[in-house]
Amino acid sequence: MSLDELKPGQCATVISIDGDSLFRQRLIAMGVTPGTWVMLRKLAPLGDPMEIRVRNYSLSIRKKDARAISVNLVEGA
Repeated sequence: MSLDELKPGQCATVISIDGDSLFRQRLIAMGVTPGTWVMLRKLAPLGDPMEIRVRNYSLSIRKKDARAISVNLVEGA
């Protein structure tokens, strides 16, 4: 599943990041790396952007970009 499919409050582990190398480098620089836990905190009123919690800080990301991040849902987290 991709990051944009999470519902607010759900946690997941990043598996991979698709897209061009510049996009991947930018996300890695912000702490979104494979193996990292992320939590979807909230969505903007119209659904875009979305706010995620990663490495103890909040990050806003566009849904289009979130589709390029593959995650595994963490149950009961």
